[in-house]
Amino acid sequence: MKVLVVGSNGQIGQRLIQLLKESKEHTVRAMVRKKEQADAYEKQGVETVLADLEGTVGSIIEAAKGCDAIVFTAGSGGKTGDDKTLLIDLDGAGKTIDAAEKAGIDRFIMVSAIQANNRENWHDNILPYYAAKHYADRVLESSSLNYTIIRPGILLNETGTGKVAAAENIAYGSIPREDVARAVVAALDEKHTYKRAFDLIAGDDLLADALKKI
Repeated sequence: MKVLVVGSNGQIGQRLIQLLKESKEHTVRAMVRKKEQADAYEKQGVETVLADLEGTVGSIIEAAKGCDAIVFTAGSGGKTGDDKTLLIDLDGAGKTIDAAEKAGIDRFIMVSAIQANNRENWHDNILPYYAAKHYADRVLESSSLNYTIIRPGILLNETGTGKVAAAENIAYGSIPREDVARAVVAALDEKHTYKRAFDLIAGDDLLADALKKI
């Protein structure tokens, strides 16, 4: 598959780009919003496209032309206000889902947040973030797309182990960002993850085995 990564400048996105660049099965296009970001990726030999999640659906459709799958791993980040969380994590996701449907790109992977589907387990200090993820996931689930929603636990910058736990309901846990990126790549053509949503944390199962257990 040729994969458009939305959120290429984020920490998971950067790791995902490298994995897809090294992949023998897939190719990658990085969607970024700043020219300097595009220049940095192009120096690494990564195809890039400029588009902004606060722009139009049409601009995302243009960015996705020729791709077979879209991964949404964008986020407004912890240094912005609730307004950016709404515009990027929710509306930006909604625009990307709309763009995928209009562009005829069926495969869509969403990187969400652990327990985003269960309000009673949301952390009080980031309720707007959880609300944005919750409703973005619901929009995707109600779309016509062949989706996978990965809800990772607390994100770590440690080296990945390749061992995880994946299930429809995991209350708490953490996981290296590297392993989240690996899970995205593994899920792209893993049929057992099609039309599924699951929590993902560090665990004892090899990634490929864990995805078959959900």
